[in-house]
Amino acid sequence: MKRGNSPNIVCRILLGLVLLAAVSGCGGTSSGDATPTVTQQAGQALVASPTTAAGATTAAVATDTAAPAPTVAAEQATPTEQTAMASPTGGQAGTGGSASANTFQNPVIGSDFPDPHVVKFGDTFYAYATNGLSANIATAKSKNLVDWELLSDSMPVLPTWVDLGHSDVWAPSVIQLGQKYIMYFSARDAKSGRECLGVAVADKPEGRFNKVADTPFLCKPDEGGEIDPFPFQDGGKLYLYWKNDGNAIQLPANLYVQELSADGLGFVGSPTKLISNDEVWEGRVVEAPEMFKHDDKYYLFFSGGLYSDATYATGYATCDGPTGPCKQAPEGENPILKSKMDQPPLVVGPGGETLMQIGDQTWIFYHAWNIVDGTRTESRSMWLDKLDWKDGKPVVQGPSVSPEPAPALP
Repeated sequence: MKRGNSPNIVCRILLGLVLLAAVSGCGGTSSGDATPTVTQQAGQALVASPTTAAGATTAAVATDTAAPAPTVAAEQATPTEQTAMASPTGGQAGTGGSASANTFQNPVIGSDFPDPHVVKFGDTFYAYATNGLSANIATAKSKNLVDWELLSDSMPVLPTWVDLGHSDVWAPSVIQLGQKYIMYFSARDAKSGRECLGVAVADKPEGRFNKVADTPFLCKPDEGGEIDPFPFQDGGKLYLYWKNDGNAIQLPANLYVQELSADGLGFVGSPTKLISNDEVWEGRVVEAPEMFKHDDKYYLFFSGGLYSDATYATGYATCDGPTGPCKQAPEGENPILKSKMDQPPLVVGPGGETLMQIGDQTWIFYHAWNIVDGTRTESRSMWLDKLDWKDGKPVVQGPSVSPEPAPALP
């Protein structure tokens, strides 16, 4: 789970009061947890400020220091909780999947599975996600990218440097190096109180992933800490990309890259800054970096905006190589994947993306908020859409809410 820029609280209070007066059934939760309500007015969908049980309107997220939303394992959920975790297209909590033998319908994982990283090991696809489903690392596997089996926690024991009082284990990614599987992740550092990067190793994709050290892999609290690590191999070298969590301490958010040692357990040289949050649509945040190579060209995909509402979206930059320099696509082009707010079913906050090449097809996985009866729940499901290339530019065919042709596997 990731956080973004803080909205203007006064404006959100006024907007929330207007919407609450105009829309029936909009109210606080009995627990007092903040849950924004998605409504439509004058043909435009709006994300209202959340309301508490006492009726006080609050900002969705203040800074990156807030705790993540609680999650509930699907198999232990009450009927009410199961409804809240249902997919916006009517699927059940747990796995989404095939609409027919040759099609699929989003979401492909309907239960809480944010910031998905999807990778193929052998003949099986694996997906790893930000803490959810009562797991530090939510994990699933599939044979066809559409029908997914939820697995047990792939890292049930956290390193000793992690603050166990905060379940902020975010955005894992996994790469195979030799006979070992290396996982990079971010978690709350007990010493600094900031998100920092960690690394863990396992003998198989399902885990269990075990710590490598009793200290973070990378931790710079004066830059806000680090989140969203992503490994990338190219030309016999290995690189790690990440975001400094600058918006948590009122600093710019930047995406960085640094070469890794051959075993993936150490750094080589110095980090290079690739892009910052200097486009209007990004607000105070760029995050979730992923370098992708297509037709010998390098594309840096990333997310921007406020993670908790409809401003969250996905864009890209073109790069001269794995360490840049990189140039963001024009704002008229970016973002390439954004919320669908014109008519139900609504799709709110598509981001935390990962790309995969299957033959001559490119596919993009991402998360979006589960919406039930116009209300944004506290869970994000995993979605899948095709990404086409037009004149060397990525174009996402989504977010799709109807049955679509399934990936054509070799």
